[in-house]
Amino acid sequence: MRVYYEDTDAGGIVFYANYLKFFERARTEWLRACGIDQRQLADDTGAIFIVRSTSVDYRAPARLDDALAITSRPARIGRASVEFTQEAWRGDTLLVAGHIRLGCVDRSGIRPAAIPPVVLDALQRGPVIDAGHTVPSTKLE
Repeated sequence: MRVYYEDTDAGGIVFYANYLKFFERARTEWLRACGIDQRQLADDTGAIFIVRSTSVDYRAPARLDDALAITSRPARIGRASVEFTQEAWRGDTLLVAGHIRLGCVDRSGIRPAAIPPVVLDALQRGPVIDAGHTVPSTKLE
């Protein structure tokens, strides 16, 4: 993904909170690559994922026009939560590392809910690419 002017602060570097947006997009694409359409999941089961906690380590800044690769991979899959490890890279340089915990809740009452079995199965398999090969993480570039 490309860093745009809107992503930067007055100093010309990516505003720290924008990495959470980058991570959100990459996680959404990872879930989509697993065959999980979050809107359809909510319509069919009433289950939605919400961010429960985040931890982000900022190591080096990204700047306007930088091309970044955002990686996403599940670190732990529980009965009602998923923890992702996510990273922002510029070439071979790790810029930001994050740990994001998602909780599964029922959208009508925002109460904890078990992750539907079909979703658990998809999460454990990870994204599938042609010929049935699985990949451990996805990159949003």
